[in-house]
Amino acid sequence: MRDAGVSEAALRRLELTIVRRLDGLLQGEHLGLMPGPGSEPAEARPYEDGDDVRRMDWNVTARSHDPYVRDVIADRELETWALLDASASMDFGTGQMEKRELALAAVAAVGFLTERTGNRIGAHILHGTGVRRLPARTGRPHLMALLHAMFALPRTPAGERPRPLGEHADQLARTLRRRGLVVVVSDFLDDPGTWERPMRRLAVRHQVLAVEVVDPRELTLPDVGVLTLIDPETGRRREISTASARLRERYAAAAAEQRGAIGAALRRSGAAHLRLRTDRDWVKDLVMHVLAQRRLARAAPAPRAGAPGASRPAGMAPAPGVSSAAPAPGVSAAAPFSSPAPFSSPAPAPGAAGRGTGGDAA
Repeated sequence: MRDAGVSEAALRRLELTIVRRLDGLLQGEHLGLMPGPGSEPAEARPYEDGDDVRRMDWNVTARSHDPYVRDVIADRELETWALLDASASMDFGTGQMEKRELALAAVAAVGFLTERTGNRIGAHILHGTGVRRLPARTGRPHLMALLHAMFALPRTPAGERPRPLGEHADQLARTLRRRGLVVVVSDFLDDPGTWERPMRRLAVRHQVLAVEVVDPRELTLPDVGVLTLIDPETGRRREISTASARLRERYAAAAAEQRGAIGAALRRSGAAHLRLRTDRDWVKDLVMHVLAQRRLARAAPAPRAGAPGASRPAGMAPAPGVSSAAPAPGVSAAAPFSSPAPFSSPAPAPGAAGRGTGGDAA
C-alpha cells in the first residue's frame, strides 16, 4: 500500500495538471465529454415518426391503445460512475507510467471536471477476485477519498484470475437506478464476447465512455534478445527470442488484430471509445476526444420541439452513443473482429509483461 503523503502529493499534482489543461472544456453551450439526451422522465405524449422507441411509455400505451412516448427533461445533477479495472494486467507499463496510473488519471480527469459543477461520482473498483464499491456523492472531499482508495490499492498477485469485466458491468447495470454517465476504464484484454453484451446493456440506459488503456509493448515487440514473457493474470511464463523479425511482425499483426476486435466490440455496444497510451500525452488525447465530440454535436441535426432529446442535461450534447466519422487521436478506427489467443502460437500474446534476459524490453 502506498504512503498516504506520497498519494496526497501525487493527487494534488494530478489535479493541477487536469484543471490547468482541461478547465473550461466541459462548461458552456451544454456540450461536454459525452453526447446524449436528458435523463429525467417528463410527460407522456403521442408517438410521432422519428421518436426513439426506447422512450415508449408502455403503461400509457396499454391504457389508451395508442402508442405514447415519454419526454425527458434536463437533469441538472449528473451522476457519474467509474468502473475501474485494477486487475494484474494493469500493473504493467513501459512508457511514461504504468497502465494503472494512467487509468487513475482518466478517472481523476472525469472526477475533477464534473465535481466542480456539483455532480455526483461513485466507483466500482475491480481488484483481484473482488470488487470495492464507493457510493456516488458530491463534493471534493468525497472525490479525493475515492481517488485515494484507488491510489492505495495493492498490486494484484500474479496468477490471481479476476472475475470477468463483463460480470462487473452487468452487476453495475443492475444496481444503478438513475440515468447518468458510466466511465469504464480497462485494457479490455478479456475476450470481447464476455463483455460486449453487458456493455451494450449499460449503453441502453446510460451514456457509456470506454477508456482503453494501452502500453506500447502490447502493440510491438522490440529486438532485445531473449525475453521471459509472463501472463500476469495466470502466472504462465514463456521464453522467446526477439531476434526473429518474422516473430516480431506476427506479434504486431496479432496485436493490431486484437485491438481491432476491441474497438469493433465497443462500437457495437454503443459506447464512445477513447484510447489512451502510456507513452503519449494522455491529456492531449482526452482534449482531442472532447473536441471531436463537440464537432459531432454541432453537426447533429437539432431535435424537434417536444421530441426526446429536445431537453438535455448541462454538460451533455445530442446524438447518443455515436462515434465521430473521423476519429481524433486515441479514438480507434474500424478493424475486423478477431483476437489472438494467448500462448496459442510461437508469437507471444500482446499484453504479456516482458522481463528481459538478453536486453531491456522497454
